Amino acid sequence: MKSVLLIGLGRFGRHMAAKLQELHHEVLAVDKDEERVNEALDLVTHAQIGDSTNPAFIASLGVRNFDMCVVAIGDDFQSSLETTALLKDMGARFVLSRAARDVHAKFLLRNGADDVVYPERQSAGWAAVRYSSDHIFDYIQLTPEHSIYETAVPPSWVGKTIGELGVRQRHKVNILATKRGEELMPIPGGDHCFQADETILILGDNRDVQRFLNF
Repeated sequence: MKSVLLIGLGRFGRHMAAKLQELHHEVLAVDKDEERVNEALDLVTHAQIGDSTNPAFIASLGVRNFDMCVVAIGDDFQSSLETTALLKDMGARFVLSRAARDVHAKFLLRNGADDVVYPERQSAGWAAVRYSSDHIFDYIQLTPEHSIYETAVPPSWVGKTIGELGVRQRHKVNILATKRGEELMPIPGGDHCFQADETILILGDNRDVQRFLNF
């Protein structure tokens, strides 16, 4: 379990708070809007109302005691930048800041952020890949060139085994798992026989995967 200071309870901050709670981390959430704080009380361990650009307020939080500080402010870049710098100046171990544009990311990184996250860009990229193909159900980018895709089993594969099809040799993709409903079978063997009602998780170079998906 990690201790997290989460500053900013807009949509991104609330979603992150909910996920951190699900993962059993201890979260102190901060926002200057009392209504936002009250709405998030059931999502976090503790919550405070306060201005994160105020040095005295930030000092009162004891930022050195947190494993991670998240600056989730999305509607005021100046406040995000000031908060990021204050956290680092006061000894925060690791600061993750939200960025909307590349220029924001550069300033945040120069002023104390250890890393930045682009929620809008990342969700837009995921949606573009997911919905531009009839066969993709999920997508995780690992590097600019390689990704994991959840996709339908090609109709011509149904009733045949991985060994028979020579998937890796013919298509240059690796099958990481097969999935039927909520049941996941990791790293299926060469004797696995494909069924029409299952999906497959494949890893490969994006160009090879896109060629493969044209079935």
